[in-house]
Amino acid sequence: MLFLSIYLSGLALIVLLVFILWIISVRLTNAGIVDIFWGFGFVVVNWLYYYLSGADSPRSIILLILVSVWGLRLTAHIGWRNWGKPEDFRYRKFRQDYGADRYWWVSFFQVFLLQGLLLWLISAPLLAVHWQHNSDFPTSVDFVALLIWLTGFVFEAGGDWQLSRFKAKSENKGKLLNSGFWRYTRHPNYFGDAAVWTAYSLFSVAAGSWWPVLSGMLMIFLLLKVSGVSLLEKTLVNSKPGYQAYVSQTNAFFPWFPKKH
Repeated sequence: MLFLSIYLSGLALIVLLVFILWIISVRLTNAGIVDIFWGFGFVVVNWLYYYLSGADSPRSIILLILVSVWGLRLTAHIGWRNWGKPEDFRYRKFRQDYGADRYWWVSFFQVFLLQGLLLWLISAPLLAVHWQHNSDFPTSVDFVALLIWLTGFVFEAGGDWQLSRFKAKSENKGKLLNSGFWRYTRHPNYFGDAAVWTAYSLFSVAAGSWWPVLSGMLMIFLLLKVSGVSLLEKTLVNSKPGYQAYVSQTNAFFPWFPKKH
């Protein structure tokens, strides 16, 4: 199959899945379940790309493993974190702004279809690796990509784990986590996610496809300016005691040693 045909097949699958998820969300009155799907969606579409491309190269096998480990961990983490809790404040605000009688259908376009389209656009490097399955392996870029992926996964998974343990203790309610990974960056999970997608883009480059790097850059832009660091910082600066001092000492994104006053 042609690259575009496989890519469009991925789009069709994602739209079908987010439509089913939207139906479930209407029944639950909870649009926040789309967050759980994010990592899992990449796992599913990555396997589809692998199957339709007829890929059998070591690089493709490695990418299958890496994306599956990353995506399933993220899905399990968000699912566990949100289980039994009310709808996320972002979606509650949307529901209030549009009105409950309208938001049930508005949410399909504003939340589910939008995230599905972003997922599809960002997945381009994954298809590029499977499509270019006859390229040389391994290359120096492959080793760099694997090192960056490991670094990113450790920061993302480690940061999430430390924050979950911190919040699980009642004595930490209202307090600020500034130790472990959080000592070196205010958002180790977002930095880790960006590093992981940088690695996927580099695997695409190693396979011989350069343009999918733009999709990886889109993911990093979203993490920095749209749904990640920028959005969370606006909330935390005004709601978390001591956050201003934390900001003055600790890098927002790239890990580094804290500044001394």
